Amino acid sequence: MKNPIQTKSYRVSYSFSEILLDWYHKNKRDLPWRRTDSPYKIWVSEIMLQQTRVDTVIPYYHRFLEAFPTVYDLADADQQKVLKQWEGLGYYSRGRNLHQAAKTVVDHFNGNIPSDYETITQLKGIGPYTAAAVLSIAFQKNHAVVDGNVIRVLARFYGIEDDIRSGKTKKRVQAFADELISEDEPGDFNQAIMELGATVCTPKNPLCDQCPLSLDCVAYQTVKTDSIPYKSPAKKVPHHQIAVGIIVNQKNELLIALRPNDVMLGGLWEFPGGKKENGESLPETVSRELTEELGVEVDVYNKFKQLKHAYSHFKITMHAYWCTIVKGTPKPISGKELRWVSLSEIDQYPFPKANKTLIDELKQIKNSDLTRFISS
Repeated sequence: MKNPIQTKSYRVSYSFSEILLDWYHKNKRDLPWRRTDSPYKIWVSEIMLQQTRVDTVIPYYHRFLEAFPTVYDLADADQQKVLKQWEGLGYYSRGRNLHQAAKTVVDHFNGNIPSDYETITQLKGIGPYTAAAVLSIAFQKNHAVVDGNVIRVLARFYGIEDDIRSGKTKKRVQAFADELISEDEPGDFNQAIMELGATVCTPKNPLCDQCPLSLDCVAYQTVKTDSIPYKSPAKKVPHHQIAVGIIVNQKNELLIALRPNDVMLGGLWEFPGGKKENGESLPETVSRELTEELGVEVDVYNKFKQLKHAYSHFKITMHAYWCTIVKGTPKPISGKELRWVSLSEIDQYPFPKANKTLIDELKQIKNSDLTRFISS
């Protein structure tokens, strides 16, 4: 095969897809969503795989489908049960959107996942990438996917040195993918090019000697796999100090708050608290936040735990303090609901990872008598 830059496009398309598919059929990983032709199960896998590693997704995929084996089961489920199955997977709006979209599929499409691009992209949480993946894999529709793996493979293959954060570059890569995709096996083609990026054409130290496309890869032939693709530096990630209150009543129950659906981590429960403001101490943050969120005054005692956590666009250090209410009755002023729960029942509720870590620490307290720690 000639160098792709010097070759007519029809020749590149035919040769590229043929070689890639041959490699894929011989080397593809045995993944659970590749053992089904169910559009629902393929859709669930694609939502879970967004910005998440395959190894992380596999156990969640199995548990989720065990809990909700059909789109009807998912549509009928309570959101709290859906988020509990999603707990720890992150990007929780994916779970909420999947749940809402399942209701739409059942209510408006008789339980059938739409098989055309215009309709499926009207479902909550389904954008161009997910639509292309589901339509090609589940329905063999000719839609090319473009994710980070595809961008890396095609940028190296064609020697694209422009910034891959640029929308213009992404459109260029999409055009190449649209041209290259196999009309006979679009689903396998999309999985193949993503598989190649994930296992061979990796961000660092790509295994070029194992790549079926290396003879015609511009980056490999010009020794530029270290510099292609080029990604401009990311913006500095902010770091927030978060202070929360652990409030225990005389029944040894903890006060937890439900976050609204329209905010980050919506639909999950948490220990009340919030972001430290300039000029205040961490105990002052707890006191202010609990007044704003719950309408109560509290005494803030010693710190229980401090932990760090990273989200996609920012990092936090969470500081948890023992507190007691000295005035007022807690009300959900900024949240949806408040509950007093014991440690024995707290696992019934879905929590963000940082809060879940605090719960695990609380469970380590011998005989679970939390009240004795408040002012000790």
